[in-house]
Amino acid sequence: MKTFLQEIRIEHTLFALPFAYAGAIFGAQGLPSFVQWFWITVAVLGARTAAMAANRYLDRHIDAQNPRTARRAVASGRLAPSVMVWATIVGLGLLIVASWQLNPLCLALVPVAAIGLLIYPLCKRFTWLVHFVLGAVDGLAPLGAYIAVTGTIRAPALWLFAAVTVWVAGFDIPYAMMDVAADRANNIASLPARFGESAGMRTFYALHAFMIVCLFAAGKSAGAGSAYAGGILYAGALWAYEVYQGRSAPDLFTLNARIFTANMAFSVIFLIATATAFILPR
Repeated sequence: MKTFLQEIRIEHTLFALPFAYAGAIFGAQGLPSFVQWFWITVAVLGARTAAMAANRYLDRHIDAQNPRTARRAVASGRLAPSVMVWATIVGLGLLIVASWQLNPLCLALVPVAAIGLLIYPLCKRFTWLVHFVLGAVDGLAPLGAYIAVTGTIRAPALWLFAAVTVWVAGFDIPYAMMDVAADRANNIASLPARFGESAGMRTFYALHAFMIVCLFAAGKSAGAGSAYAGGILYAGALWAYEVYQGRSAPDLFTLNARIFTANMAFSVIFLIATATAFILPR
């Protein structure tokens, strides 16, 4: 079990859950019910487990050819591929049950989410836009949570979806830069492999700058309280920190470790700012 949880990077759930909860708060204009919180959490955990398990299963041969990923459990043979197949099935099952418990629109949109979760690993085989596919899959978390609470799709949810899409796509690009040589050797598509590392870093900065715009638009369209500005200001500080690290980090591994930690903290702080903005009097 420990190996399985390490393989699907369970700690990365901290990227998806805070924004899912933020989407729910946007939809409720305050705190959703406990039942809604519970099933949104189950949906996110199920979807993320299915996505990561499918990724590890479908990419096991690619991972085995890359020195950085060759020691992953499925690629190295420490976990049987069937474990990831069953994890994908169970994860999708949790997503379906949670959506059924939330509302009819959530259940009707499950096929869209499932297709996104399963095709992402395949995209790196033919398009450098794979980072945006990954971002869009993660962006379904706040969008789905908003739908879970309201049963509708409105502008704030779409702005949150856009914000998370470019946010995740952005920091996935420096991550892909660690594999440029292996990707080019094995015909794996990524933006850095296609256009180079300099273009990758510029795109990373631009996407996270656009994320701030999307978050501002989401708050404005939802009528968020003044405390929401704290989340926007922190997003600006995150961008400045990333630019600084992009110029000063000694290597790509250090850069990605620092970006990972900073963005995980950002997701939690943005959730706190959002909750405060909708709970306190406006």
